[in-house]
Amino acid sequence: MTLFIVVTAVLSAIYLWWGIRFLPAERWQMAAAVPVSREADGSWQGVNITWYGILSANAYGAAALLFLALAASLGAPLVLTLSTLGVTLALCVPASRLVARIVEGKRHTFTVGGAVFVGTITAPFVVSLMNRLLAPADGRLPVMALLAAVASAYALGEGFGRLACISFGCCYGKPLSAAHPLIGRLLTRRAFIFRSETKKASYAGNLAGIPLVPIQGITAVLYTATALASAALFLSGQFALAFLIAMGITQLWRTVSEFLRDDYRGDNRISAYQIMGILAVAYGAATAFYFRGETPIIPDPGRIAAALWTPAAILPLQCIWLAILFYTGRSTVTGSRIFFHVHRERV
Repeated sequence: MTLFIVVTAVLSAIYLWWGIRFLPAERWQMAAAVPVSREADGSWQGVNITWYGILSANAYGAAALLFLALAASLGAPLVLTLSTLGVTLALCVPASRLVARIVEGKRHTFTVGGAVFVGTITAPFVVSLMNRLLAPADGRLPVMALLAAVASAYALGEGFGRLACISFGCCYGKPLSAAHPLIGRLLTRRAFIFRSETKKASYAGNLAGIPLVPIQGITAVLYTATALASAALFLSGQFALAFLIAMGITQLWRTVSEFLRDDYRGDNRISAYQIMGILAVAYGAATAFYFRGETPIIPDPGRIAAALWTPAAILPLQCIWLAILFYTGRSTVTGSRIFFHVHRERV
């Protein structure tokens, strides 16, 4: 267990350091531009493929991998974990756009908060159903154990996913000048400054070149640390505590952190996402209470490598990565014009 947590922590720390250090820069927003139609002046209209999409795909992939790893330590059949994962993603990924449309009135944006709320409400039902249908009748797993694996994986996925927000300049914080003086003093050297006109903080908030509260970076570190703590508790067999810590910290911080954000979150002083966060905490507590008293099971981290180092586990993870890239990586709010030319001196 210790080796698994330490290796995950070290790799996560390196990834977060890189993202927080470099992703606010202009060059880390667009990864590619694909020409789609030719213009009269010889240029091409392009569709931008964003780092937001690549980093979101990384986040979903990391979350899926952690869920499969923790479930494998329980001896869960791969068909059960993949089915649970697939149904959960099928519900939550479209919800990330649908809830944003309902709450913010915007068709071309995503909301992790809305997707998480949908996932929180549906997860107990999905896990219970998949466990009943796909686990052996004499070997059904504790529902709370699988829910704890889901919660830990979610915390890691959203922690990594905040790097995508840094890259695109969305989910941005308030200007340091508008924050509490103590916050301003603490975060002066760590503020995010977005200069590109295509960063959302620039075109939606008119905040280009202004030091902002690095709320995305703070959330990334906090959620990733929460995921690691929750995973450690999971592997020690404390499923309910792992679940409550992952749900409690992430959703309470979602509620508090909204006060440090400056992007549009609805017209009310208390946003719909803050209400969702509070309801998710209460619902999570009720879920843990409902599933109390299940037959205990001891995770075995030694099962993880053997269960995951197979094509049956690797190929679905690759498919998830590609599907998320395709869904979130094609920018609909930015465009590009592409010119091609020949280097005559090289002919």
